[in-house]
Amino acid sequence: MLALTLLTFAVVTWQVAVDGPLRALDERISSRIVGHGPPAFTELLADLGNLAVALPVLGASLAYAFWRERLRRWRETVGVVLAMAAVPAFVVPLKALLDRPGPLTDATGYYPSGHAATALVAYGGGALLLSPLLRRPWAMPVALVLTLATGIGLVLRGYHWPLDVIGSWALCGALLVVVTMCRRRSSG
Repeated sequence: MLALTLLTFAVVTWQVAVDGPLRALDERISSRIVGHGPPAFTELLADLGNLAVALPVLGASLAYAFWRERLRRWRETVGVVLAMAAVPAFVVPLKALLDRPGPLTDATGYYPSGHAATALVAYGGGALLLSPLLRRPWAMPVALVLTLATGIGLVLRGYHWPLDVIGSWALCGALLVVVTMCRRRSSG
């Protein structure tokens, strides 16, 4: 899984960097779908990737996991916190390096999407912490829905190209795969 996420990230990043055929397709698709959907609803979806929304969700997950487990799963908890801290450490330099313009602006620095990355790590990381503690397996499906909804909102509002979102998901998916690998190693 780690290899697949990293390979996806590498291919998407390469296509964005060299103005390849995937980037051209990405821009054609985006030009057809930007502005679709009720603006207030698509804005709400895009806002799910804001730090002010996603971090409290992750914080509540961390607090609940700590309350229930104390320090028994400390490696996983630290891994999720480090993954969230790694988001700006990876995303900000890539935005500056690739300097991609946005869908509705000439301003640059749109690849990869920080909001999509934040959503994936906050909701996915929270679900990784909560899943072993819950009687029913609802945390991961909810995290996936929230992450997908964020990406859809970002694209429909014209804040990001689809590849901006996909690249972020691949990069940050790799971070969460590493956290999962650490969990398995510490419990095995």
